[in-house]
Parts: sequence; C-alpha cells; structure tokens
Amino acid sequence: MIKHIVFWTFHEQADGADKAANLTRAKALLDACASLVPGTLAFEVAIAQPGMDCTYDLVLYSAFEDQAALDAYQNHPQHVALKPFMSAARKERQCMDYTV
Repeated sequence: MIKHIVFWTFHEQADGADKAANLTRAKALLDACASLVPGTLAFEVAIAQPGMDCTYDLVLYSAFEDQAALDAYQNHPQHVALKPFMSAARKERQCMDYTV
C-alpha cells in the first residue's frame, strides 16, 4: 500500500476569489477525484479549522493499493485538469508518498 499525503497553504486572493472560496473550490475538486481509479483505498480532503497555529490550509490523505494505482490517479485527466487552479491558488505545497 502507498500513502499519498499532500498539504497546501493558499494565497489570500487568487484566481479572482478569496482564500475561503478557493479552499472550498479546491476541496470540491479534490473530493470529486475520490473514486477515479481502481485501487484507491482511502481518500480524505479537509480544510484546516480556524485559529490553529502552524498548520496548512488544506490536506489530502489518500492510500492506494500499489504504485500503479497512484500513477493512474496522478495521470487521470480529471486530476490533471485541476492542477492549473491549484497552482494558481496555492502559496505552498508539500507532498509525501510512502509505502506501508
């Protein structure tokens, strides 16, 4: 199994909207990717609770049965299509993949 975890911080304004609107949009776009490919074992997207220090704005926690399933997700046209918006809205991105 491969776990794929991504954290983002967002700009206060980007792509014609404020941070809150962009976080809501990003969550919806990512949630729509939850069942794109066979081999997806877990898929959670969450917006950080307000008032927390030292946190990111958005997180994706996902698990895939193998590298082929993760590759299929990362290269799926629907996932690829959301990348331009995410790149415009995000200030920072951190990702970690690991095998368990």
